[in-house]
Amino acid sequence: MSAEAVGRSFPAAVTLDDLAAMNAADRFGHRYELSPEGALSVMPPADSEHAAIASRLFAWLILAGLPAEQILQTVGVKLPGPAGEGGRIPDLTIWSAPQPRSVWLPLTDLLVAVEIVSPGSAAMDEVVKVREYAEAGIPRYWMVERDAAQTVTLHVLGSDGVYAVAAKMPLAWLLQTAPADHHIGA
Repeated sequence: MSAEAVGRSFPAAVTLDDLAAMNAADRFGHRYELSPEGALSVMPPADSEHAAIASRLFAWLILAGLPAEQILQTVGVKLPGPAGEGGRIPDLTIWSAPQPRSVWLPLTDLLVAVEIVSPGSAAMDEVVKVREYAEAGIPRYWMVERDAAQTVTLHVLGSDGVYAVAAKMPLAWLLQTAPADHHIGA
């Protein structure tokens, strides 16, 4: 399909239902997200290193005793904003309670959003999502770099509504600690 054909059939305002349909229809694994201001982003498909990092984090949380129903991969979260609701799809989320079956979950029980930085998403994960997740009130935001150490930056939301860096460590070191050490249960 040409860009002209897409532009002609594109809605005037993209909704979370539109995003869900776009994500479901994409045959190549892209993720479509919407900022709280209404800007559409297309995230590149994850590669095998990305998947391995997510799997290692998921296994660490499960082995520590967190219920699988409270650790969700690539689930949409609703972000309030001036254009209505935005929708982001963190690579991993940790919740205080099991969530209802839905494509887009409210932020009510969200404890941690985790993003694994990919070459095509670095600016989004390191700048835009830090601001958006803080403004939405998500208590913790973890960002995993794709450097040699797979550096994990643990952000904690301050009383001023801005994230502070609580710690920075290699992923291998994080995986030797207990999730409870990072105030996420277990």
